Amino acid sequence: MMVTFVCQHCNQHIEAPAETAGTETFCPDCGKITLLVPPESPAAKRAKLVLPPIAESKSLSPKDVSAIARQLIASVEQVIVGKQGQIVLAVSALLAEGHLLIEDVPGVAKTMLARAIAQSAGCSFKRIQCTPDLKPSDVLGEAFISPETGRPDFRFGPLFSQFVLVDEINRASPRTQAALLEAMGEASVTEGKSTYQMARPFVVIATQNPIDQEGTFLLPEAQKDRFLIRLSLGYPSLKDEKEMCERFQLGHPIETLKPATSPDRILACQQAVREVKVGGEVCDYLLGLVRATREHPALLLGASPRGSLGLFRMAQAMAAIQGNDSVSIEQIKTIAATVLAHRLIVKPEQRHRYRDCSEIIKDIIEGEKP
Repeated sequence: MMVTFVCQHCNQHIEAPAETAGTETFCPDCGKITLLVPPESPAAKRAKLVLPPIAESKSLSPKDVSAIARQLIASVEQVIVGKQGQIVLAVSALLAEGHLLIEDVPGVAKTMLARAIAQSAGCSFKRIQCTPDLKPSDVLGEAFISPETGRPDFRFGPLFSQFVLVDEINRASPRTQAALLEAMGEASVTEGKSTYQMARPFVVIATQNPIDQEGTFLLPEAQKDRFLIRLSLGYPSLKDEKEMCERFQLGHPIETLKPATSPDRILACQQAVREVKVGGEVCDYLLGLVRATREHPALLLGASPRGSLGLFRMAQAMAAIQGNDSVSIEQIKTIAATVLAHRLIVKPEQRHRYRDCSEIIKDIIEGEKP
């Protein structure tokens, strides 16, 4: 009696006598040696098994990023009243995978802005209150010997969080400030021979008070350059302050603020931001603006190549938030001072003329021809 078998290589049927089951023969289709196995046997079923193709993950479009960013901004605005411009910049820095430096007087919601963004993004949040006696191990964590196992282990510090608020960073010692450098630049911390990766997304939001400088340590230039943007919130208008009082009458909205998105969606947005196009003409304008800071007669120090990359990435994020798939020169002009000003140093003899480096950026933009 003839029986139908299945080739283990090409899955084609082979007609052969029933008594040949379990023997080997040449497949007439593929020419390879195959074991004659009846179709209903487990081996034949495995030969027939065809797995469905794995669907490729679909990247987000600029329109998708814009929708998510607007939800995030609207959520933060439930807590921070009348500061939409600064909130948009902060969210842009998040999507551009950068860190924020917020300089302003006490009581203008610097800390609350950081907390509101973290909660709205559905991310973990830790706060580090800086003081002169704060040690690097208080920030990073430290190695220890586990009493249960007797083996070395690592106790993670508050820096191991997705959002980290470093409050009054200029009150920490230079040694502790330096402990943030590797984590901010590499999203990792090295302890001995071991390197620990940060959870993503990872954002450091540092605050400092520019008024009270007694007992503080100025941030070194290498530390300032690690921050993608510098923000100032300022006092609210009379109308906004009245709305704030009415909104906060029965309780602080931060206590009931719900996530508007998730960390995975934020990571997807960050990847989509990288895919926003920057045309050759726009890139040339960006680099010309940065190089002009290095040649400006009033500046002792111009923007670094990290500043160029920061402006490039921040412009991509702003374009994506606006739903555009490419960056324009106007977007470069809008954010240039926010990204570059804190990286510049004015010559001492020019400080009477330029009280803030943003004025120099403005002068450069007015002189640059797109």
